[in-house]
Parts: sequence; structure tokens; C-alpha cells
Amino acid sequence: MELTQATVNDLLAQLGPGDGYMYLPSDLDPQDLTDLLDSRYGAPRTLVLDGFTDPTVDESRGADLLVPFEDRAVTIRAWAYGDQWVGTGTARDTEGAERPVLVVAHREVPEPLTAAPDEDEDVDWMERLRRITGWTQPAQRPDVDWTEVEARLGTALPSDYKRMVETFGEGAFDGYLDLSQEPWTNLRTDGLLIWAGTEHEDLYCWRADGHDPDRWPVVVRSFDGEYVPFDCQAAEFVCRILIDRHHPFTMARYFDTHWFMNYREGG
Repeated sequence: MELTQATVNDLLAQLGPGDGYMYLPSDLDPQDLTDLLDSRYGAPRTLVLDGFTDPTVDESRGADLLVPFEDRAVTIRAWAYGDQWVGTGTARDTEGAERPVLVVAHREVPEPLTAAPDEDEDVDWMERLRRITGWTQPAQRPDVDWTEVEARLGTALPSDYKRMVETFGEGAFDGYLDLSQEPWTNLRTDGLLIWAGTEHEDLYCWRADGHDPDRWPVVVRSFDGEYVPFDCQAAEFVCRILIDRHHPFTMARYFDTHWFMNYREGG
């Protein structure tokens, strides 16, 4: 079997949208399949390694992927993608032979919260973002030295952005909106700092006016060079484009459920 992204699409289509699994030909290199899925979904979480299951694995971390194999899983790595878990690795079949496998399972995603009314000033938008994305993992970068980063940039940074980086780490919302681990200064001559971007070359910035970064508005520089201002902070902006179908930069038209693809998650 020649493994390509098209092959992976065919295999996943055979498994369908619900729970399913298949043993693959023994001559297939399971690492090749892992690499293809890694390039598609980001870095995986290791559920089973050399026959030992990570004791922290539960339903929120892909435990349903292990159900078909009972105690026969040898190495299983998993990805969260919308409302589905995808896993691959090796497991022993009913005759005891170790073979590559591909497995999918339904993923429960918390009901997204609707965007809060504009007049509600007490919303914790970072907590809302955690809920919208179904994020249950511990902080990925809790020890960022923001003092050093801010000294190097010559400015303080918005607190909600720093919480986003500490909480989610390196990756992308819905596998699409890349969160910068520190702001880019490419547009500094225009008074802008870039905190995120997309593969379509939209840049998400702050207009760094004033001494209080928590009051900096978001400005989007679109792929065609247009500057579009928004009177909100970064975390609120992300929440709104994830769930508001009428937002000019909405992602809700493309994804019914939302997640954060962590590029460095693993074990």
C-alpha cells in the first residue's frame, strides 16, 4: 500500500464519521502513517507506548480510541480534530500478530458559548475561549519569561494574549489561525504588532497606541493589504471569529466545532 494524503482520505472515509477501526497490511510502516497525520493535524498525543498506557488517558484525552483493542494496543498516538479523535500506531490482532492500525472515535466537545453582549464588560474571554475549544489540558507554556520578551520588544503586552500563549502554547485555532508565541514587529512602522496569522496571509495585529496594552484594539491586515479595525482585545476577537457566522473574518462557516491544534503536544 502506497501511503499518500489521498490514501489517508480513503481510509478515513471507509471508517466513517463515527467510531471505527481497521488493521492495515503488515508491511506498512506505521511511522509513515503517523507522519502523514502529523502533517495534517499537528503533533499527536501518545496514548500507549510499548504496550504501556498513559495513566492520565481518559475520555477527554482520547481513551475511546483504545476500546477496540482492549489490552492489545502496542503504540497508539492520537489527534483531536473537531468532534473526532483520530489514532494510529500498532496493536496485536486476535491471533497475536502486531499490525499497523487506524482508528477513529467520536469526541465530545462542550457546547460552544455564544458571544457575550457587547455591553457585558465582565466576560473572561480567555475562559470563554477554553470552553469554545473544549480545552482541558494543563497550561502548555506556564513559564514564559514575559519580562524578558517585553524588555526586548520595548513594550508591555496585553494580558489576555499572554494568557493565550501560556495556556495553549504553539499551535493554531481550528488548525487555521496560528497563534504567535511572541508578537512580530514587521508592521511596527505602521504602529502595529502582529499576534496571529492565517495561511491565507491575513495578519491579526494590535494598534499599539497608549500606555495600557489591555486597551489596544485589534486590527486585521487582510491578504489584499486592507486594514480593518475592531474595538476589542485579542481573546475576544478569537472567540467571535470562531462562533459568529456574521463576523467579517468568521471561521464558523467552515467548522461546526472548534479546537486548538497544538504543534508540540506529545509524549
